[in-house]
Amino acid sequence: MAGLVLCEPTELYNILNQSTKLSRLTEPNYLCLLDARTKREYNESHVITARRVKQNPMGDYLVPDSVELECVKYCVVYDGKTSSLDDIYYDDYEEKKEDEKGTKAASEIAGDESSSSCSQNAEVGAAIQCARVLEQFTRHPVRILKGGYERFTACYHFLRTQKIFWMPQELDAFQPYPVEILPAQLYMGNCRQACDQQIQKDLKIKAQVNISEEIATLFTDESKTLLHVSVADSPDADLFSFFPTICHFIDAQMTLGAVLVFSTLGLSRSSTAVMAFLMHSSHYPLKTCPEARTTDMADWKNYKSKQLCSPGSQRERETF
Repeated sequence: MAGLVLCEPTELYNILNQSTKLSRLTEPNYLCLLDARTKREYNESHVITARRVKQNPMGDYLVPDSVELECVKYCVVYDGKTSSLDDIYYDDYEEKKEDEKGTKAASEIAGDESSSSCSQNAEVGAAIQCARVLEQFTRHPVRILKGGYERFTACYHFLRTQKIFWMPQELDAFQPYPVEILPAQLYMGNCRQACDQQIQKDLKIKAQVNISEEIATLFTDESKTLLHVSVADSPDADLFSFFPTICHFIDAQMTLGAVLVFSTLGLSRSSTAVMAFLMHSSHYPLKTCPEARTTDMADWKNYKSKQLCSPGSQRERETF
C-alpha cells in the first residue's frame, strides 16, 4: 500500500494552480480531489474540482468508478477538519460503527432533533477512513488535507464553489493563481496574473516585483508598491546586480503584506529572483538548498522544479 501523508493547505493550493500552457487540472491523471463530508456539506460548498466520495449502506467508502487511481499523481482527500493521522476516531471506527447503529435506531424512535442535526455533518476522521480504502489502489501516498475544508477555505475562500460538474472546456479556461512560496507572504507568477485585479484582491497583494522589460499599469491603489527591474529574458542579461535591491525590497514589503514576484511568463527570471531571496533570507548557499528541509525550500522543490531556468539565471544563482 502507498500509505497516507498529511497535506498542508498551501500544498493543495499549489497543486490546484500548477499550469503549463493550460491548467494542469485538464490532465485526467494529474489530480483526484475527494470530499469525504456529507452530501449536505458538499452541496453547500466544496473545493473547486472536488468530487464527493460515496458510501455504501454500511457506511464504507467506495472507490470512484471514473478514476484510475493507480495512474493518478495526486490523490487528495479532505473532510471537515481532520488534522492528524493519529486520529483516535479512525482507530475506534469499527467499534463506533456498532455503537452508531444502536444510537441511530434509538434516535429514530425518540425523534431526537439534536442527534438528527449532528448526523448531518461528517465525523472527524472521515478523511482517514476514506484514504485507508483508496491507498490500496494508488501508486503514490494518499494525501489528507490537514485541517480539512474548514482550514483550507479559511485561507483560500476564493477556491470554494458549489459547482459539481466541470466540462473539459471549462477546465481549459480555468485561470490559475500565482504559486505560493511562503504562505500568505510571497507569491510567484506571470504578467497576466500580476495584472488581474481579482487575484490582487484575493491574495491581498500589497507589493509587486516586475522582473521584465514590459511596463504595465498594475495597481490602481496608490498605497501599493511596485519595484520594476528591467531585465531581458536572455542568458546574457544581468540579473545578479539587482539581487540586493530585490531581496531588501521583498524583506521590507513582506512586513506590510503579501508580495508577488513576476516576469512575463513566470519562469526563469521570476524563479531566479525568488530563489535568490530564499537564499538571502534563510542564508543557504545554492548547493545546500535542495537538501534544506524548511517549508519554503520544500515548497520550492515540489512546485517549481518544472520551471526550467535559463543558463544565465543558473550562473547568477551560483555566483550569488
